[in-house]
Amino acid sequence: MHNNHEVRRSRLLSLLLIPFLLPFFAGCESRQPTGEAKKETPTAEAKQDMPAGEAMTESPAGTDTALAAPASSLGRAANDEGVSHAQQGHWDVAEGHFRKALEADPNLGEAQFNLGLALDKLDKHDEAKAAFVKAAQLAPGNNRIVESPILKKHTSS
Repeated sequence: MHNNHEVRRSRLLSLLLIPFLLPFFAGCESRQPTGEAKKETPTAEAKQDMPAGEAMTESPAGTDTALAAPASSLGRAANDEGVSHAQQGHWDVAEGHFRKALEADPNLGEAQFNLGLALDKLDKHDEAKAAFVKAAQLAPGNNRIVESPILKKHTSS
């Protein structure tokens, strides 16, 4: 009987503690965005096969999404991490990863464009404009960048 009491108390304690402990074990990678922001994240294999400059997520017409870096870029890993955070709406974290991507590959137009997106979302519009201008200079043949409505919005004035 004493043993039964211990088992029940242990189970009850476990049930009471689980809701409080879960947040400590759940990293940002496991958090799922809600509503409209929820998107499918491609597998690592899909990312490798993706052409340079192609959006990593499907987006509705007229919206801008963060762009994948070419497989050959030294900044690809940091850029991919930034894209992942951008998809979750973690724009401040994404900004840091896009800056790291540019440190590794200063000529990476996709990371420069993505930095502009992050800065725009963070209401740093003067910095966003400078990032978009530089992105267009770095990737003049990439229509996803130079024809982007958000880039045009920042650079037309």
